[in-house]
Amino acid sequence: MKGYGCIRSIVLAVSLALASGLVQADTIRVLNWQGYGTDEDWSLEKFEKATGNTVEHEYFNSEQEMLTKLRTNPGTYDVVLINSAYTRQAAEEGLIQPLDLADYPHSDGLQPRLAHNPNLEYDGKLYGVAWLWGVTSFAINTGAFDEKPNSIMELWNPEHAGRLGWRDDAVESCQFAALATGQDINDPSDYDVIRERLHALKPQIRTFWNSENEWNQYMSSGEFDLATYWSGSAARSKQNFGLPIEFVVPREGAIAWLDGLSLPTDVPHPEAAKQFIDWMIDPEFYVQWDTEVGAPISANEQAVAQLPDGAFNKQLIAQLKEVENLPFMGPMSDETREKMLEVWQETKTFYQE
Repeated sequence: MKGYGCIRSIVLAVSLALASGLVQADTIRVLNWQGYGTDEDWSLEKFEKATGNTVEHEYFNSEQEMLTKLRTNPGTYDVVLINSAYTRQAAEEGLIQPLDLADYPHSDGLQPRLAHNPNLEYDGKLYGVAWLWGVTSFAINTGAFDEKPNSIMELWNPEHAGRLGWRDDAVESCQFAALATGQDINDPSDYDVIRERLHALKPQIRTFWNSENEWNQYMSSGEFDLATYWSGSAARSKQNFGLPIEFVVPREGAIAWLDGLSLPTDVPHPEAAKQFIDWMIDPEFYVQWDTEVGAPISANEQAVAQLPDGAFNKQLIAQLKEVENLPFMGPMSDETREKMLEVWQETKTFYQE
């Protein structure tokens, strides 16, 4: 596998340097979602052996919590995972610093459209190393379908009344309705139409879900015919739990997202942090992670190319190439978020009537 010889060379060089006292081993602190790649024990052990550096983690449960931690704990974190819809805000607030891809050798494999995605840039500078991407759409219980649907309107199909799982999230809900009504997912123009489309889901919804674990439990117990879901989670549900599901990318499009790894402005250990980010975008790490655990799509084309034939993400990419409308989640104004929250809260009240 490409990169193996390189890793062996790094291990030998660093081991000799540590033995001679030429390299200062650091402990870096990573801010991320729990269980999202950077905290895989087997990888951290390899990283420590290769570089001498150890890794600790602190977790957040929402993007707003992540931003708050960066604001209130300067000089604490070395690497932070940021959804690209929030990268510009973090840069504007001075919470993260500009990056040079030349500092990350494995960045040469990044897809150009992801490496230089506008959402990762601010004021002409790059603030995040593209790491993972995927789509939010829906998955079906194959036992409930004779053939795989190809339209987002399947969510409103009365044949599945009372059998739809829906994530309780205001932005995501409004974005699904925007896709279904041909609107901009990041700035819908007609919220009355959004509200009407969401209200029409009332007879469809079985229950709301909030976590991957909840989703798996509902699907495994046969309560869902179909449910909104994330592509990376669908890979794990199918691979690790053997759930009879298929992920659907409808012809109307899906909600694309991109996660990047950034350096906080007051990063305590910049060189070790850069080494860790480069480790995360290394194809060798990604292939093992995706094969053994299940992961979103790597932004590194070389990593995806090394996946086994028939791998979930290879099949997903083939689906995505056939879809013209694949808008990425982007920055939103506070007014837009507040409006989406208002619409969703009113909709949930309507569901209870």
